[in-house]
Amino acid sequence: MLAHTIFASPGVKVPLMGNEAIARGLVEADVRVLVGYPGTPSSEVIMTLQPYSRELGIYVEWAVNERVAFEIALGASITGVRSMVTMKAPGLNVTSDPLLSAAYCGVERGLVILVADDPGPHTTQTEQDSRWYAKLAKLPMISPSNPQEAKEFTKIAFEISEELKLPVILRTTTRVNHTVSDVVLGEIKKIQQEPKVPRDEPRFVRAGMLWNLERHKWLNSRLQLVEDIINKYSLNNSIGEGHLCIVTEGVAHDYVVESLEELGLLSEVKVIKLGLLYPTPRKFLLDNLALCKSVLVVEELDPYLEEQVKIVLYENGIIIPIYGKTTGHIPLEGELNKYIVKRALTSLTKINQISLLEKTPVSSQDVPLRPPPLCPGCPHRFSFIALKTALLKKGYKLSEIPIFGDIGCYALAVYPPISMLWTEHSMGASISMAMGAKIAGYHKPVVAVIGDSTFYHAGIQPLLEAVNKGVDILVMILDNDVVAMTGHQSTPAWRMSESGRVLRPISIESIVKALNPDLVVTLDPYNLDEMISAIIEIIDKPGVKVIIAKHTCALLERRRSIFESKYYVEESTCKGCKACIITTGCPAIIMENNVARILIEDCNGCGLCSRYCPYKAIKPLVKGEKP
Repeated sequence: MLAHTIFASPGVKVPLMGNEAIARGLVEADVRVLVGYPGTPSSEVIMTLQPYSRELGIYVEWAVNERVAFEIALGASITGVRSMVTMKAPGLNVTSDPLLSAAYCGVERGLVILVADDPGPHTTQTEQDSRWYAKLAKLPMISPSNPQEAKEFTKIAFEISEELKLPVILRTTTRVNHTVSDVVLGEIKKIQQEPKVPRDEPRFVRAGMLWNLERHKWLNSRLQLVEDIINKYSLNNSIGEGHLCIVTEGVAHDYVVESLEELGLLSEVKVIKLGLLYPTPRKFLLDNLALCKSVLVVEELDPYLEEQVKIVLYENGIIIPIYGKTTGHIPLEGELNKYIVKRALTSLTKINQISLLEKTPVSSQDVPLRPPPLCPGCPHRFSFIALKTALLKKGYKLSEIPIFGDIGCYALAVYPPISMLWTEHSMGASISMAMGAKIAGYHKPVVAVIGDSTFYHAGIQPLLEAVNKGVDILVMILDNDVVAMTGHQSTPAWRMSESGRVLRPISIESIVKALNPDLVVTLDPYNLDEMISAIIEIIDKPGVKVIIAKHTCALLERRRSIFESKYYVEESTCKGCKACIITTGCPAIIMENNVARILIEDCNGCGLCSRYCPYKAIKPLVKGEKP
């Protein structure tokens, strides 16, 4: 997003990604604090505003994890300034403890929690449906359908938050976050925001049980006001008339409208769109479902709306067929598209399905699978090959040494030819789960692998626990100096943030040494032989052993122009044995006419492939020369 868009005048129409539209909405709403933890598909909101944060007068930074980010935003909102915290769906799990308490104390200025769900999933370990958190926490949740609404709903969320004195959850999905469409910009308002921390123990202190009971009553009373407040902003609406009614929300609404248009049913079906997901807009639903003879609920992930619709109709004595995920008309898993919606519609109407079938996209079974590889030059590839080699040299079978993985780029090592990870569960779980295996009595070495940003996020406490209990495990911290998988965001080891803020770097080595494990070794995984030797030496030693495999991400090195010379294959020497591909799995190497070829534009110059070429056909390319 360019500066001229950030500061553009109202009324201008510009193409924006959903996350960029949210960023513009924050500027228009005069938000002063924006914090979060990197997580696709939410990351671009913070990344969009970081370059302009000083000029805008907004604190825009990444926090060490989502819980810390939320608590920063909560503290700022209590102090009297508008704040937003951003995260992907699993981040709301990390945030859940303070989130539920925040509902009891409420806020002073607006606090909005942006949580991005990932139907599909595209980049997330689970298809988590965060709508249930709104019900659990008893906090209002609203959901936009497109980038224009994403911007407008962002501003409205702050108005609702301040009117109710509650945090508001803005729930998006990948298609809303990453879709690009024209957005009409609005006025950039400046509002009076004077920092002042109120002292009110019954409100802010959860140690008093009678206080908590009263705050719970207060929270419930606020929720009773939500539907009336929401009506002022027209977040819920309906179009069309007919005895078949569709209840939908988010990007699913756009699929419904497109499907009805293509099937020629737009004027014969009533579409009821909910912008408010919690609390359920009961009056709005009843008013719009009164004349319906059947209802189709179209939503992504769980049958959340379907359940709410059934409850509302049942409690009001309305018994009509309700179709959706529980009836099999809409799938329980995966991302929706208009073809799925069309199939549901044709099953409930008398439309000829021949034209629909002709336009159905190619099924996933007809498309060759392409597992995501580690990038060319990735230092994690060296670390896993070193671990594999060391275990084999030590006489172990790879099938008997559990490798507990974590969330990050290195999780891609589960795929061939590396094939080293046994688990990838949740942030920081690698160390805890490895510890559990040893406590359970597993008699051979156990390894935990965790990345640098994940270690900062959630790995410190598990390592503390392992050291405290004296468990025999090897922990490998793969430090590539960046939050790589979500777009190269800063870590606490950086000296300057993306916004230009000067930081005090905190190295992983200093944290690990402070926890006092039995052994700490810092190595460069590019020095493969040294790494292999170190693992061989310490794998069987008692206690907690930590290897910090430290080498900057190859893509980051490339951006900084500090990577080594590239490599090429001497065709006359290559025998087509594929040892380079079979061993490393580097995506920069391909086979053509039974001869290996390195895609020079993809090569990051690590040279690992040359090590495993038995015919010495892979050679460094002198800078400036062509292969």
